[in-house]
Amino acid sequence: MAEADHRCSMQLIDGAGEFNVVGLDNFMRTTKLSQCGLSYAVVAIMGPQSSGKSTLLNHLFHTNFREMDAYRGRSQTTRGIWIAHCVGIEPFTVAMDLEGTDGRERGEDDTTFEKQSALFALAIADIVLINMWCHDIGREQAANKPLLKTVFQVMTRLFSPRKTTLLFVIRDKTKTPFEYLEPILKEDIQKIWNAVSKPVSHKDTPLSEFFNVEVTALSSFEEKEEEFKEQVAQLRQRFFNSITPGGLAGDRRGVVPASGFSFSAQQIWKVIKENKDLDLPAHKVMVATVRCEEIANEKLRHLSSDEDWLALEQAVQCGPVSGFGRKLSSILETYFSEYDVGALYFDDGVRNAKRKQLESKALDLVHPAYLNLLGHLRFKALEDFKSRLEKMLNKGEGFAASAHTCTKSCMLEFDQGCADAAIRHANWDASRVREKLRRDIDAHTSSVRNAKLSELIASYEKQLSQSLSEPVESLLDAAGRDTWASIRKLLTRETETAVSEFSTAISSFELDQPTVEKMLQGLRDYARNVVEKKAREEAGKVLIHMKDRFSTVFSHDNDSMPRVWTGKEDIKTITKDARTVSLRLLSVMAAIRLDEKLDKIEDILFLSLLEGTVAVASSQDKSIAPSSDPLASGTWEEVPPKNTLITPVQCKSLWRQFKAETEYTITQAISAQEAYKQSNNWLPPPWAIVAMVVLGFNEFMLLLRNPFYLMLLFVAYLLSKAMWVQMDIPGQFQHGTLAGLISISSRFLPTVMNLLRRLAEEAQGHQTPEAPKQQSSLAFQRVGNQSQLNPSISIPESSVSSNIKASDDGVEYSSPPLSHRRSIKIQEAQLS
Repeated sequence: MAEADHRCSMQLIDGAGEFNVVGLDNFMRTTKLSQCGLSYAVVAIMGPQSSGKSTLLNHLFHTNFREMDAYRGRSQTTRGIWIAHCVGIEPFTVAMDLEGTDGRERGEDDTTFEKQSALFALAIADIVLINMWCHDIGREQAANKPLLKTVFQVMTRLFSPRKTTLLFVIRDKTKTPFEYLEPILKEDIQKIWNAVSKPVSHKDTPLSEFFNVEVTALSSFEEKEEEFKEQVAQLRQRFFNSITPGGLAGDRRGVVPASGFSFSAQQIWKVIKENKDLDLPAHKVMVATVRCEEIANEKLRHLSSDEDWLALEQAVQCGPVSGFGRKLSSILETYFSEYDVGALYFDDGVRNAKRKQLESKALDLVHPAYLNLLGHLRFKALEDFKSRLEKMLNKGEGFAASAHTCTKSCMLEFDQGCADAAIRHANWDASRVREKLRRDIDAHTSSVRNAKLSELIASYEKQLSQSLSEPVESLLDAAGRDTWASIRKLLTRETETAVSEFSTAISSFELDQPTVEKMLQGLRDYARNVVEKKAREEAGKVLIHMKDRFSTVFSHDNDSMPRVWTGKEDIKTITKDARTVSLRLLSVMAAIRLDEKLDKIEDILFLSLLEGTVAVASSQDKSIAPSSDPLASGTWEEVPPKNTLITPVQCKSLWRQFKAETEYTITQAISAQEAYKQSNNWLPPPWAIVAMVVLGFNEFMLLLRNPFYLMLLFVAYLLSKAMWVQMDIPGQFQHGTLAGLISISSRFLPTVMNLLRRLAEEAQGHQTPEAPKQQSSLAFQRVGNQSQLNPSISIPESSVSSNIKASDDGVEYSSPPLSHRRSIKIQEAQLS
């Protein structure tokens, strides 16, 4: 079908109110509307006469409604109701052009058809465009407001809600921002809806059940044609897919199928034509409405520019103003009185209604200043509360009593300020600001209370940390059988002391009992956590503690004196005792025992590690006894996982590492014993001495009979002893047998020559000058040789102490743990 056929418009209802049934049927057949099912939409437009409704529809939907020729004067162009198919819009859309309202051709008292056509449009259309001038916004009789009021009233009685979209099109948009125009229009429509009388069934029905209200704005067609066309093109896009969810008509209800559109439209028009509720208001009411509104708007305009009001408003911006309510009431009363004089002879109902509107608008104008004043009063009261509370707390007053006193005084001052700010013409409620002030005061009180309580809690937590950490560390370091009993006793004593003092400290806060109990429990939990944390720290260093404990017991006797490994000590027994003490420390560190529950950790460790159960079990076939090792587990029996510090598997691994790292200390002790024995055992075995006595009896008797042999033997002994001392025979052999023989062989001849020289000098009765120096060098050389130990033997300074005495030649040697003392006394050998 040609586009011209689609653009063709037809008159649905003529100016006399006759419905064109034949024309509508022909329109439906020509445009194939009857085949659309539910996929169609109806768009109607209403507004003042000569406001450009037809022009807007033609540009918006590419229709051909007749437009007014401005060069031939402003007159009625569209008479009755016309419809046309919107070209290029999907889904199928029908445009409905209504006769303009407020036309002089029908007269000011003949507006029945206007209301009937408007009601028909609202009842049949999915989207109703309400064409209005931008300068009419805010006027009571503009924008079809009286017409909408009557239509709404009849709409609720005659029809069920179908969710029509009211799209207000603001024509010839001015400089006023669109954001200010839209809320005013929506508020006016809501007021109209609230004011109309509704049947019982729709008494509480909101406007949103019947209508969706939207607003758009267009530039002037005559002055800004290109801009107008661009805006219309953008608006046209909103009508595409208008019936889909989210579209302009997406919320419509009770849609009539397209095949029944003609019959449905006829019946709706019939109901509207026969309705008697569309009588027009009296002419005097119309005049009174317009004139009273003009007077009210004039007084409101003068009020907004009043110097006294502007000065008062400016003063409120800076802070509280004394006598604000009295001054503002005087200003308002002046303009309300002027209105009463100007509107004295108009209709009482209209005059009173417009006066109420004037009062409402005037109060809306001054209300922000009132709220600003309340804000200053609230801020001042809050700051006063903060300063007064701080001063009272600094004086040592109780917190709850101080907060109550300050709150009462500040709230009283705020109430007095609100009473001073109130005006006679309004019953403004300051309760919200008062409640906010109270919430702010409560919030600050809570903040200060929480801060003070936090300081107290931190103080007592620090006290508990100091009183528990070091004692617990000391007790764990001692690690005896009653270690955890002592820790529990310490924890109970310190916790109860802190809890008692803390309870006394927070009594002035007047907290509720559950809160107090919660805080006291938190303090107890903190104390327990301090002990548990310290136990975990010490458990992480358990291997170091075990080695220290082993070293202390192994290297010191019962009197805490360092051991001297002389060969008489039972190293095996000492080692077992030291390991027993270390293993007991491990059993103490294995778990936290603050609940006085018995466990078998110590028995298991001693049985498995000290007595060798684990070693035996490891040598057996694992397939025969897979669970014979009690330490092959990640948990202890009767010990919760949260209280486990060292698992059985970890104990086993630590013990293995402990034995490996202490094995060297034991080896050193054994080596020290052997070295001591070798350095002090120069006599032959007892059996050799007996043999020598028996076999050498004759030689001994020979010596007794001949004293000369005794003298020679004595001289030989002196020479041998001198050679022994000079060559430091024991010291040379400490480095090994081979090394000792080589050293002695290399020094033998020089030593003999030196002795002979000294004997010769003493026989002559004098001594060479080098003798003292040589004697000193020999002494220091002997000291150096004796201080050297076998490299394969290393004895810790903390565990070894040896004393060696040689009384025959006057040599004495002592080696305590960290220093060596040696005194050497060489007696001159006398030769006969």
